[in-house]
Amino acid sequence: MDIDVVALSAELTALEEYLARARDRVESLINPLRSTEREDIISPLYESERLLRSAERAISRAERATR
Repeated sequence: MDIDVVALSAELTALEEYLARARDRVESLINPLRSTEREDIISPLYESERLLRSAERAISRAERATR
C-alpha cells in the first residue's frame, strides 16, 4: 500500500488549521466569562482549550514528519 505523502501532509495541515480555529472559538467563549464566577463553565472550557492545543501540536508533529 503506497501512501500519498503530499495528500497526507495537506490533510494534516487542514486539520491543524481546523483545530486552531476551534481553539480560537473556545477562547472567545472564555473571554466574556473571565469576569464572572462561573467556574462550572470556565473550567471545562479551559480544559477543552488545552486539549485542542495539544491535539494541534500533535497533528503539527505528524505533518512535519511527512517532509
